[in-house]
This record gives sequence, C-alpha cells and structure tokens, in this order.
Amino acid sequence: MNLPTPAIVAQSAVRRLPRLALLLLCVAYVLPGFWGRAPWKAQDLESLGYMLQLAQPALGEAANWFRPSLLGQHDPQLALLPYWLGAGFIQWAPPGWEDVFARLPFVGMLALTLAATWYAVYALARHPAAQPVAFAFGGEAKPGDYARALADGSLLALLACLGLARLAHEATPALSQLCFASLIFVGLSTLPRWRLHSGLAVGLGMLGLTLSGAPSVALWLGVGGSLIRAVAPIDPAQGRMRMLDLGLLALLCLLCVTTAGALDLWRWRVVPHTMVDVHILAKLMLWFTWPAWPLALWSLWRWRAQLSQAWRYPHLALPLWFVAVTVGATWFTGLSDRALLLALPGIAALAAFALPTLRRSLGALIDWFTLLFFSFCALTIWVIWVAMQTGFPAKPAANVAKLAPGFLPEFSALAFGLGVLATLAWAWLVKWRIGSHRAALWKSMVLPAAGAVLCWLLLMSLWLPLLNFARSYGPTVQKVQVVTGTARCLQYAGISQAQGAALLFHAQVRLQAATVPNAECPWLVMDEKNLPLLSDHLEDLGWTPEATAARLGERSDRLLIFRPSQPPHHETPTLPDAAKN
Repeated sequence: MNLPTPAIVAQSAVRRLPRLALLLLCVAYVLPGFWGRAPWKAQDLESLGYMLQLAQPALGEAANWFRPSLLGQHDPQLALLPYWLGAGFIQWAPPGWEDVFARLPFVGMLALTLAATWYAVYALARHPAAQPVAFAFGGEAKPGDYARALADGSLLALLACLGLARLAHEATPALSQLCFASLIFVGLSTLPRWRLHSGLAVGLGMLGLTLSGAPSVALWLGVGGSLIRAVAPIDPAQGRMRMLDLGLLALLCLLCVTTAGALDLWRWRVVPHTMVDVHILAKLMLWFTWPAWPLALWSLWRWRAQLSQAWRYPHLALPLWFVAVTVGATWFTGLSDRALLLALPGIAALAAFALPTLRRSLGALIDWFTLLFFSFCALTIWVIWVAMQTGFPAKPAANVAKLAPGFLPEFSALAFGLGVLATLAWAWLVKWRIGSHRAALWKSMVLPAAGAVLCWLLLMSLWLPLLNFARSYGPTVQKVQVVTGTARCLQYAGISQAQGAALLFHAQVRLQAATVPNAECPWLVMDEKNLPLLSDHLEDLGWTPEATAARLGERSDRLLIFRPSQPPHHETPTLPDAAKN
C-alpha cells in the first residue's frame, strides 16, 4: 500500500533533546577555531589583509570601501560586506587584537547559520505533507514535537558534516555566503506563516549574498525558491501565499539585481570542464558532505512518492533547489569546496527527513561506524599530542619533528583540561548511546555530531600550537624580521596577497611597491618563484639578495630579502611623498 508519507512515528519517539546539551554542543563547535588561532594560509590570511587595508589605510594605499584592495590588487571575489564587517570591528580593537576582533562578526554568522537551519527544518516539518501517518486510534507524533525532533536532527547532521569545520571557522566571504544563504532558506521555509520576519530574512539574505560576492547564486535561490512557494498547495496551518507576498519577493530579487549592477558585482566566471571533472566533483561531495549525504539519498528514496511532484511539497523542493543551485555553481565556477559550502544546510535538511524512515539496523550501523571512526581519530590526536610532549611513542614524535622542524611544543593546562573534558563527555555519550533507552528520532545523529565536535575541539586545543606553526606565516615573517630588524617599511615585488597580508599583520609594517632603495624603506621582499622574471629589473634598481625566509613544509613558498647594492641616500621624505606611501 502506498502511504501518503513514509514517516510512521509515535509520540514516544519525538521526545525533546535537552536544550542545554544542544547549546553546549553548538558552543563547543563554534568557538574553537575562532579563538586563539593565527590566520592560516591562504584565503583566511588574505581576507584579514583586505580588512586591515580598509581599517588601517596608513599601512598601505588609501582605502576604497567599495573596491577593497591588497597590494594594489582588487578582490577577485568582489566581496564587500564581509570585509566591511571585519574592518569595522578591527577599528574597535586594541593593539594586538585585530585578528580576534575581525573574527567576531563571523562567530555570529556561524551561530546564525546553525539557528537558521534549525528553524527552517522546523517550519518545513510542520507542513501537512511532511507529517507522519495518523494512527487509527491515535498516538502518532504531535506536529510541533515531530517538527522539533527533525529540526534537532538537521542541526546535528549539519554539525557532523566534515566540510563545515575548517571553512566555517575562517573569516572569509565563504562563511558570509553560507550565513546569508541560510537566511534565504529559513525565510522561504517560514513563508507565508511569518510574513514580516520571513520577508526580512529573505531580503537580508539576498542582499548579503549579493554583497558577499555571489549575486548570481542569490538571484537563483530567490527566484527559484519564490516559485516553489508560489505553486505549493495551500497549507491551512500556515495560510496561503498572496499576490502581495509574490510581489515582495519579486521586489527583493529586483533589489538584488540592481545592487549588483550599481556596484559592478556581476562577473562571468564559468569555466570549461571535462568528464574527468565529474569524478572530481563526486569525490569532493562524498567527503565534504559526509555523513549527511547517505541520509539525504535515503530520504529521497523513501519520499520518492512525493518526489515525482516535488514542487508541491516544500519540505523536499526547497532543500533540493538549494542543493541543486549550489552544486551547479560549484561545477560552473571551478569545483571549489568553498562554493559547495552553501549546499550543507539543504543536505542537512534532507538528511533530517530520513530519520523517521530509518530502519533499526541502519541506525545501528551508523552508530557503530561513527563510534569506531571518531574514537580512532580522537585516540590518534591524543597519541600524537603525548608524543609531542614526552617523545613517546618515538615514531609519532619523530614524524612531527620531521614535518615541523623547529617546532617547540609547550604544555597548556587550559588546552589539556578542555581536551580531557571533551574526551570524558564523549565517553559518557557513547555509554549513554549504547545503553537501553527509548527511541528518539535524533538519536542516530548524536554520535556523528558529537564525534565531529570532539575531534574539532581536540585539534583546536591540543594541536593548535602545531597547526599555527605549520599553517601560518608567523615563523616566516619572524625570519624576515631577523634580517630587516626594526624597519617599519618594506618594499615588495612579486609576492602573493597572502604573503603581503602576513607582513601587514605579523610584522606590522607598511608595504610599498618596489622602487629604488631609500632610507625609509631600506629592504625589499620578493617571492622566489618570480626571481627569474624580476632579477634584472631589481638589479637595475639597485637591489642585491641578502637572505631567504622559507615557509615550513613548502619549498615553493620562499621569500627573498634584498638589501641596497649601495648605501641608500638619506633624505627626509616630504609630506606628500609620505602620504602616497
């Protein structure tokens, strides 16, 4: 018999996930990675460089807030809003806290993404077509409790996605795009029940996504999502779409187009692909969206009776549309994991609708695989940390010394305490999960989400000094400063934007494009890769190589430091010349 919905859920299966536990899990995921971490190569550091140039124009060229630039080059992503937010917070930062304050708005963006995903799935799950089968004698799950259980499951599925961890903790336009795409998602999901709040969410989401470098994605999401809401059957519990609602959505789409045109944000970014790239995209999606994608596919299979007319069912159509647009954007713009980031809320929503259809054997398989995988990862992190601190076991300690020469581990009581608490919490959770408890829809996603949070927290506490040493430009800049001393101005030629941002942030120097040596900027830095192209020109200007500063683990990332061939002519620059520099 074909049931109108594959969900058969009793009231006992939708008991509430403790709010405090869910909140602590989100806090343990959001804060590590933003606090205490140095800017990493390369996009994270480049974004900080754009923010510094806007907030502190004295460090370089004059700031143009509508065309952020770094080393005289404009941002190729054409993102504005994330740099405005970061620069604005940097202006309030005390000296030495610029990177911490620059990340504060992005902490809020990640938290807003999690909240928007929860409320979007809660609204979609209340749709009559998404509700479970009504029992003949009652006892089926109540609509509100059922929707809350699925929303909890979607949030846990989002936290468990492997691709979210690193990219969602960087102060880059990618996180800004994820946040505003989530706002569009929740706004369309709650229409027409909450017209004012939903319209505000859609408007902010489309405008923010446009100003974050993705106007085409914002337009596709807005137009397609509006059409889905327009053709969906009337939901008595939520009300019906009115012509005024459709007119408002059309006006918001027009605002997106107008804003992008006025600020010259439209760009043609389509790149050609071959059939080999299909395999690359598939591999990217497999690991990036794990473990939510198997559940999403299972959900599509179990809800296939509604899938043939998906436009009539917003709980399937909206997540599918967001995933399709994001995957399409990823394909057409170069197979970037940052573009694929926007698909995670939609995939998490689809994964949530698989939970009421899971068989007990499949749920047990998920639990045991997750238990073994994340326990092994956590054990590996602890073993290598102990090896760094004590030298035993010898092989992991030797591997660390080989991969990070010059790294001197230091014991941190705070990091050790956080790691111990997180590990004990994981052990308690595993004991609780394998015990005998009443079934709950969200139980199958508890271990995946908690395991992902555990490993991320351990990495950002126990391994953070090692990761900062290996992935930041701090050690490289220190080598440069050993040679340049107290110089407050450096000339540059042929360096990347990440290298320039590292000099701005770590050395706190002013950068000037290469000219003849002078007393104000007596040193020049250059990327070694560009030496064959610029060596003759630099020699004509009067520069000679002095030293090399290599970045750890990358032979192709080396800075050459030049000194004047002759003692620089000491002149006091006039005020106009100093202002230009």
